[in-house]
Amino acid sequence: MTASPGASTYCFMGRPLGEALEALAGVVPLVEILSDSTHSLFSCADVCASFDLRYTVHAPTSDLNIATPNERLRQASVQVIADLAGVCDEIGAERLVVHPGFCMERGIWAASEAALLSSLHDLSRLQEDAAVTFAVENMGSWPCCHFRDPGLLPVLDDLGLGFALDVGHARLTGTLDAFLREGRPVHLHLHDNHGTTDEHAACGSGCIDFSAVRSALPPSATAVVEVLEPAAVGESLAYLGRVW
Repeated sequence: MTASPGASTYCFMGRPLGEALEALAGVVPLVEILSDSTHSLFSCADVCASFDLRYTVHAPTSDLNIATPNERLRQASVQVIADLAGVCDEIGAERLVVHPGFCMERGIWAASEAALLSSLHDLSRLQEDAAVTFAVENMGSWPCCHFRDPGLLPVLDDLGLGFALDVGHARLTGTLDAFLREGRPVHLHLHDNHGTTDEHAACGSGCIDFSAVRSALPPSATAVVEVLEPAAVGESLAYLGRVW
């Protein structure tokens, strides 16, 4: 990695974006904005200019599904990401993290996979005109989610899309070693767990070997601590400072 890890606004979703950025600005040089709910950059992007920070952005998680076979909804999800990429360019964001979508009914899983592939091609074309790098995130233990193992990595490479490695998700699916071996992430989400639930706990409080993660990272990768509680940001940074 080229710089120290940053932190996500995920742990401050109950507070306005300006307050979240103010709380993190004195702690980290890089902040990832979860552009959802009260932190939506479609309504408060102007706040970003008030802080001397580097930014990455996480696309909304609650309303988008780029793997839905419903073509109107799929196109709408891609359009939201396209619009958000424009905002990312305005604030100088370095990465735009995108979830790969989900399918709640096994009977239409193949159709959902086809929809995801269509969306990835759309994102590849969008990225050609954007300054921000798109990064598709691996998902955790929920069976409804796509991209739970490294199988999608060659597709992302062929399309010129980035890979965002969520180490906590990979630990839950037993794929962390495989992702580190087969992938070259452009971005990372750092948090810990005990191998059973997606705790988003402080780094060093669970069972993830962060030394192995660090040794496998490309030098250009960015990373943010993505924890549930504000206090876990400092705990994570202190721990990573020791082991990294």
